[in-house]
Parts: sequence; C-alpha cells; structure tokens
Amino acid sequence: MFVQTQETPNPNSLKFIPDKKVSNSGSFEITNKDETNNDLVKNILSINGVTGIFLDEDFLSVNKMENTNWEDVKHIVISLINEYYSDGKETIIDKKLDSEKQVDFNEIEKQIIKILETKIKPAVAQDGGDIKFKEFKNGVVTVQLQGSCSGCPSSTMTLKQGVQNLLCHYIPDVKEVVAI
Repeated sequence: MFVQTQETPNPNSLKFIPDKKVSNSGSFEITNKDETNNDLVKNILSINGVTGIFLDEDFLSVNKMENTNWEDVKHIVISLINEYYSDGKETIIDKKLDSEKQVDFNEIEKQIIKILETKIKPAVAQDGGDIKFKEFKNGVVTVQLQGSCSGCPSSTMTLKQGVQNLLCHYIPDVKEVVAI
C-alpha cells in the first residue's frame, strides 16, 4: 500500500493519505492515547514528539511538537499505517468514539452550520483539518478548529478573513467568529 503525505499550512502538522477509508463515522481528534482502544492511534500517539491525531473520511493528520523533526516521525507513522491495513482492516474508525448529544438549532444556527459544512469544511479538510460549530450568541459564532488547523500560525487569518467574512456576507446577524 502507498501512503501519501502532504504538507499543511501548519508546519507542525502533516497529512497522511492512505489509499483506503480512514473513518466511516465523521471526523475525530485524539490527543491522549488513553482516549481510544484503536491500536494504530495509540501507537502513533506513543511516538516521541507526537501531540495529536485528526482522522477524517480519507486522511489523518498528525501533529507534533515544534522541536520534533518530521524525519524522525514521518516514516514511523507510514510504517504503522501500512502495518495496520495489511492486517486486513478496512478502516481506522468504524464507529462513533463518543456520543454526541443531539441539539435543536435555531434557523440562524442551521444557516451557519450549512455554510460551514458546504463552503468552509472542504477547504479546511484539504489542509488536513476541520472546523466545528459550537455556538452562536449575541452575534458571535464560536467554532472549534481541529487537526492541522489547531495551532496553525495562519489559522487566525483564515478565521477572520475567510470564515468571518463569508459568514457575515451570508448572514447579517453574524458580527464576529472566534475559535475555542
């Protein structure tokens, strides 16, 4: 199997693209190896210098400490991914890791979520990350950045010039976007 790697705007995050499905259950960010029973995720999080993993439908992003060199991590991650899939496994995540509570969103929140899902998430996913809606209150949209976007030097600019401008354009009630 061939695992491609792709640099992201975040120098401390690298996107790994196996030629197989990664998640059948949406996206997940895991920063603690005790949060999962998945052997691959635990093994990657055990690599010295790795701080987190973000898994999406067809890729995973690995985040590392700033003082860790990618050459010390990259080949180990590729080897672990190859070994995992060569054991006959078809996906890394095949069910929900946590039970997300169902929330009834108001009309503005539904519009915000639709714009995030259709116009912003695809671009953010290309960079190895994700953006999740958290709340809308008093004109302020709160989102959570995950994967490569978390801790990325350019995420503030993306958030203000990209996400905020787009949401303000389509939804006049939105005045600001902040990340938690």
